[in-house]
Amino acid sequence: MRIFQFKQESGKKITKFDSNFVMSRITQTNKAAHIGCMHLAEGGVIGYHQAVVPQLLLIVSGEGWVRGEANEYIKVRCGEAVLWDKHEWHETKTEAGLMAIVIESEELDTSLMMPL
Repeated sequence: MRIFQFKQESGKKITKFDSNFVMSRITQTNKAAHIGCMHLAEGGVIGYHQAVVPQLLLIVSGEGWVRGEANEYIKVRCGEAVLWDKHEWHETKTEAGLMAIVIESEELDTSLMMPL
């Protein structure tokens, strides 16, 4: 399990085409990807299971706890992302609730993301 951040501070200012915003790179893939949004209410949990393919979980609101194969929970907050490798056991839970975008693909390049 690896944890990254995609907060504004880790992004790059874009001004091309008269733009004015900050872009935080997430991933790049040449293979098919599944992208979804997960909504966990108070006390919500994504149960302990094995990743079928590499999986990137981006916390976009709220906060929670994640763990990989070690039985150690790590707190994650809005603007942070967690990467689990293929076949890695993992779990996500929250006390107050959270919303996250999940990206799953055989190929996830996180080399442009800033480690936490």
